[in-house]
Amino acid sequence: MDEPVRLPVDGVLDLHIFRPRDIPDLVPEYLAECLARGIGEVRLIHGKGQGNLRRTVHAILAKHPAVMAYTLDHPQYGGWGATLVRLRKPAP
Repeated sequence: MDEPVRLPVDGVLDLHIFRPRDIPDLVPEYLAECLARGIGEVRLIHGKGQGNLRRTVHAILAKHPAVMAYTLDHPQYGGWGATLVRLRKPAP
């Protein structure tokens, strides 16, 4: 039986430790928790590899209503191995 994984919610999520099939649920849940904690900028680390995980993450972000913008990280800090996400502040 799979036990829930407790993650620190600090605005940085390394996706390497998760199964690819868990990503479509994990990313939106993590973004929601970041918003609930007042974290407006998130860094998702998906690695470089062949780009499959990056494409999955970007597809999720493109449809997520709380995502204002996203871009690949600066080359010095991970480049195309990580994505920076800016979230909309929740309506009061």
